[in-house]
Amino acid sequence: MSAADILSWSTLIALIILGLALLISVIRIIIGPTLGDRVLALDLMTVIAMGLVGTIAVRTGLMLYLDIAIALALLGFLATVALARYILSRAATPPDDAP
Repeated sequence: MSAADILSWSTLIALIILGLALLISVIRIIIGPTLGDRVLALDLMTVIAMGLVGTIAVRTGLMLYLDIAIALALLGFLATVALARYILSRAATPPDDAP
């Protein structure tokens, strides 16, 4: 078994595991009981997607995919910060039915 075969098999296994993790995080977004759980699952999904893009970069040998992973990391960070600010502003305002 050559090094290329080992790399091919290991990246295939990594893609399968990351795909299953992505599916589990999507399920957590759907059934998450609170908004915080959903935000955390969305952040996890961003990290898993970065892992998928990185694994594809290793598998194909095209390092252009790493730029995509960096952009995805920035987008995920900004989305998490925006959702956290939304949660904080929602908690600071009193409900409409308060006297």
